[in-house]
Amino acid sequence: MTQDKSEEPKSTRGPMRVYTGSERPFDPEDLVMASGREPTPANVERARKLIEEKGAAALEIYLP
Repeated sequence: MTQDKSEEPKSTRGPMRVYTGSERPFDPEDLVMASGREPTPANVERARKLIEEKGAAALEIYLP
């Protein structure tokens, strides 16, 4: 027996909106974590410089 799609219950779970990149503010620690590294002072400083250089595109390197 085939059910009509309109009869299937709608999901009420899950995010209403999915964020995949730099459309929200982020800080150097976020960039370090997105790269899979530990947020050591050296890594955070490197991320800070990358953000200054590339802006929001710095996070797009690591996120889809």
